[in-house]
This record gives sequence, C-alpha cells and structure tokens, in this order.
Amino acid sequence: MNISGDAGGSSRLLIFWLSGPLSVFIILANLFIILGILCSRKLPGAASSFFLSLLFADLLAGVALPFIPWMQFENSRGYHSCFFTHVAPNYFFLAFLANLLAVHYEKYLCISYPLHYRRFWVHRWVPLCLLLTWTLPLLFACLPVLGWNHWGPSSNCSYKQIFPTAYLYLEIYGFLIPSILAMAFMSTQVLRVARRQLQEIKKVLRSVHQGQGPSELEQQLELRHAKCIASLSLIFLACWVPYVAGLHVSVLAIQNHNSIDSYTVLILTCVGSGSAAVVPIILGLSNRQYTQFWRDVAAKVCAGCRVQCCKRGEARRHQGGTSQGRAPCPQAEGVAPAPS
Repeated sequence: MNISGDAGGSSRLLIFWLSGPLSVFIILANLFIILGILCSRKLPGAASSFFLSLLFADLLAGVALPFIPWMQFENSRGYHSCFFTHVAPNYFFLAFLANLLAVHYEKYLCISYPLHYRRFWVHRWVPLCLLLTWTLPLLFACLPVLGWNHWGPSSNCSYKQIFPTAYLYLEIYGFLIPSILAMAFMSTQVLRVARRQLQEIKKVLRSVHQGQGPSELEQQLELRHAKCIASLSLIFLACWVPYVAGLHVSVLAIQNHNSIDSYTVLILTCVGSGSAAVVPIILGLSNRQYTQFWRDVAAKVCAGCRVQCCKRGEARRHQGGTSQGRAPCPQAEGVAPAPS
C-alpha cells in the first residue's frame, strides 16, 4: 500500500488516534497489574508465573501496537531498519499469543485434571514452558531474516518484501487462527467442567432441602455460572472477532490489491490488534488476587484520609468549644496517632 498526499496524512492521523490511546492504555494497565502481582506475597507459583509472562508479552505488544498499521505503508528505509520495524512487532504479537495460549492451557489442566495437575510437565517444568513460549515465536518471526523474504538490491521497505505470501498464510492459518480456536475450546471445556460441578452441588443441596424450592445458594451459583458464560462470550465477541476479521481482511488485501479500501484495512488492523491485546488486562482485573495489593493500598489511603478529615473536624470543634458528646476519631491501620 503506497499512500501519499492528503490521503497519507489522513491515514497517519487515523493510525495515531486509533492505536495511540490503545497503546498507552495497554502499557499502563499491564504495568498496574504487574506491580500488583509482584508486590503481593500470597499468589501461587505456577499460575502467577504464566500470567506474569503473559503480562510482559502484552506490554511489548502494546508498545508495538502503533507500528503494526505502519506496515501497510511503503517507504525507503534501509535493510536493517526495515526488517527490525517489521519483524519485532510481529514477534511481540506472536509471543503474546503463545503466552496467552499457555495461560489457557495451564488453567484448563488445573480445572479439568485437579488430582493429576502436578504430574503434568506444564506444572513441573514451568521455566522450560515459559522459555518455549518466547523462543518458538522468535524462531518463526526470524524466518524472513534468515532468508525467507523477497528483498532485493533496489527494494523499498514494505511488508510485501519482508513477508512472503506463503509466510503470511502459514502464520495466520497455521498459528494465529488455530491458537484462537484452541483457547475457545479450552474455555468451553472449563465451563463444561464448572457446569458439571454445579449440578453435583445442586444435587447435594436438594437432598438437604427436600420438598423445598431452589435455595438462595443455588440461585447464586446459577447466576455466577451465567455471568461466567456471558463474560467469556462478550470477551470473544468484543476482542477476538475484530482480530480475526482484521486477519481475514489483510489476507483479502494481499490477494486483491485494489478491492478493499485502505482505510478499512487500517481501521480493522488497529482495532483488531488492540482488542486482542486487551484480553490479558480483562483477565487480570477480573482476578481479585492480582488486584488485592492495590485494593489494600486504596483502603489504607481512604482510611487515612477519613482519619485526617475527622481530626481536622475535631480541631475546629475544640476551637469552637463544642467537643462534648462527640465520639473520638477511628484510628486507621498503619496510621500513627497524632501527637497530643
């Protein structure tokens, strides 16, 4: 895609306003969750290690997000800078998807096989598994650097020169789409196991409360299960459908160079890549263990502010001589009492 003039300027503004805010949000949100996990002392080892690796990969994907739409443009960069600006963002997103797949697989094994989970190599060899999630995408991303490219002595910098069509087809239909389908399958299996366990709990509750209607606990469990299904469905529709749509539109743009509007490709690329990178943030913020540190900090800050406001009110009442009959201010945890 070679865009120039006013169209090129409007395309650059479109990329800036779409991918820029998404990139900043993804970077800051990942840093927020990473600090919360690192400062917490009560998290399990394997699960938190996989999720930390995912958050770091998502952080790099957020950094690379504004550079992905620029691959649609043709410019006059040199060999090394051209390969770096194309291979590095591709590697970051491949590593992000590999880490996300590993997180889903670890959770699937933990829930589906709770008695045998510690025997699986994913739990026994966590460093090796994490190493594979970073090195295998690196090997695949470096294939164009190793010679699988169309670069020539007089080539301009373009994704068509860096990534051959066969390489793009292999990446999209050999890794990206199967990874998304595998994660959807594992999420469905986890929901199926949760549904089976819910039915067993309901049988026990009904045997205890014979002759009565559904108990409040049963209704709460049903509501929680329905919320899980709705959340996973919403995540898939809002995050993965735009990403898959962007991949297919990119393939169609490769096959038919002038049949798809360039703005459509740019919008789907920015929104699709950004929505996929939001998935770990949703998973992290929805897990109370990963946000417990920040909730404790917020609770201490709020308690300290209430104590200070109460003490200022007491000081004003003392000055006015109306302090009789007033309860003393509560002492916040971790806040030293004021000197008398």
